[in-house]
Amino acid sequence: MPRLNTPAELETLRKKLVKNQSASRPCITVCCGTGCRALGSVKLVDAFRAELAKQGLESSVDIKETGCHGFCEKGSVVVIYPQNICYFHVKPEDAADVVAKTIKTGELVDHLLYKDPASGEKLVYHQDIPFYKYQERTVLGDNEHINPQNIEDYIQRGGYSALVKALFQMTPESVLEEVDTANLRGRGGDGFPAGKKWRTTRDAPDPVKYVLVNCDEGDPGAFMDRSIMEGNPHCVLEGLAIGAFAVGAKEGYIYVRAEYPLAVENLYAAIRQAEEYGLLGKNILGSGFDFIVKVHEGAGAFVSGESSALMTAIEGRVGEPRPKYIRTAIKGLWDKPSNLNNVETWANVPHIINKGAEWFRSIGTEGSKGTKIFALVGKVNNTGLVEVPMGTTLRDIIFKIGGGLRDGKKIKAVQTGGPSGGCIPENLLDSPVDYDVLSKLGSMVGSGGLIIMDEETCMVDIARYFINFLSDESCGKCLPCREGLRQLVEILTRITEGKGTMADMDTLEDLSGVMSEACLCALGQQAPNPLLTTLKYFRHEYIDHIKNKHCEAGVCKALLTFYIDPDKCKACMICARNCPTDAIKGGKGLIHTIEQDKCIKCGACLDTCPAKFYAVRKISGIPIPDNVPSEPIPLNRKAE
Repeated sequence: MPRLNTPAELETLRKKLVKNQSASRPCITVCCGTGCRALGSVKLVDAFRAELAKQGLESSVDIKETGCHGFCEKGSVVVIYPQNICYFHVKPEDAADVVAKTIKTGELVDHLLYKDPASGEKLVYHQDIPFYKYQERTVLGDNEHINPQNIEDYIQRGGYSALVKALFQMTPESVLEEVDTANLRGRGGDGFPAGKKWRTTRDAPDPVKYVLVNCDEGDPGAFMDRSIMEGNPHCVLEGLAIGAFAVGAKEGYIYVRAEYPLAVENLYAAIRQAEEYGLLGKNILGSGFDFIVKVHEGAGAFVSGESSALMTAIEGRVGEPRPKYIRTAIKGLWDKPSNLNNVETWANVPHIINKGAEWFRSIGTEGSKGTKIFALVGKVNNTGLVEVPMGTTLRDIIFKIGGGLRDGKKIKAVQTGGPSGGCIPENLLDSPVDYDVLSKLGSMVGSGGLIIMDEETCMVDIARYFINFLSDESCGKCLPCREGLRQLVEILTRITEGKGTMADMDTLEDLSGVMSEACLCALGQQAPNPLLTTLKYFRHEYIDHIKNKHCEAGVCKALLTFYIDPDKCKACMICARNCPTDAIKGGKGLIHTIEQDKCIKCGACLDTCPAKFYAVRKISGIPIPDNVPSEPIPLNRKAE
């Protein structure tokens, strides 16, 4: 493809691509995001190609490997166009059926359709499936239509038209004004207004400026930015180029985790193709604007997601935060003005430029505009990526899109904002997702992690888990973070082991206050959030652990006791065979007993005891019943 030298040449190419794509031509799109790849979607693509060749259809039916469709719970996901038929849990052995029936005759493959758990109805079309029906997929929508390795797919769908508009119909100031008026807030942390940050960089006196993309997504269970970068890297590059034009940068950097191999691969391919087409590099489309993009593959440190640490890593040093006496927008990468936003923020920019600030402002709440992508995970039926308008309630996300909790269990809490976010209780689920509302609740939107917890979750143990994670990920540079987190972990561990005191709760709160004030960077300052919200909303669980040595969720091992009910035991020996420490005594015809000294409370006996017997019991905070024998006794003695 020869280089495009003018906007007219780009438009001519777009029209040609649209014309060549018949609306009635069948296309089998296969999700090839990381999740579906793990389930074998690459082999599925091969199986479709082989079957189409076998049926003589390879020249009349397209196959497209796309980015993540979001419904990871149901992978591998296949959508057939133009009918928009959705198939889930598709395996390579299903390819022959899909081609023979759906492609050749229009017949549906029944077992691959989505079955609504509420009504039992089989749903065929994308727009009817609740997981998609209640979303507004502004940023993610193109993922299911685009092969990220093919720039022409992006161009065909209007890609780079926003860059053309910015370069040829707007000034840097008017671009900045549009983003500022839209009130786009950063999607990666506290929601700082992007336009304000852009203006600070633009107004900084140093003529050399940088724009940067943060694709260091270290939150457990979060994969929003990875999926955008894997599935539609050009929308990020286009947003970045527009941002560079607005702030006066000639060079941009993308910090991406090396552990995201598919994102890295697709990103390099996208940059190379954009340069070949004249959409990056010297004199873009004849505008006179030069902009190059470089990639820095990070080594996977959670702290490198912090802005100054990320810039330090790009400079070739250890990724550690540094004091921000001067904002990085003024003195950042190599002490030059540097504007850093995360992947999702940049991906929103082309939409704002194309559709206008007022369109963006029409979505969301008074203080939080546009849509937000969340990684919906945990004890919910439908897990995956969801994109909803700001202002959608947590309850709607969990129950309308997520399909409620698994096994009909009750919800206890939802943790928002990643490991530094907070845990919000069930009675506050009608709260909207909004930067300011979640902040008032002690949590945050953050990068978009959304972990659902059911009634079998211990909130003290959850706080210990997140604080322990943050302690492991602390760079250790400042004492309040390094030692504060270590102390918090020790105290929380003590409480989960039934060794805590009431004074420990005061110490937890005091330490958290010191960390919030004294830590060097946001990682340490926000680290106490999961602890403080569990203390605020689930204080009774802490008191129960300390005073009653009782874990109501039955999670904290040190507070659990397993025993075998002599009236239920049938001496089947299954629990004894599965006990890893030989703690279960008994034999054929003998009621089994557990040697408490040997028991490691792994729960293997409980898990393997046949449901029809229900003989193994788990208790917490109460003694073993008096009728439980300490030594095996004959089965017939139960009658006595």
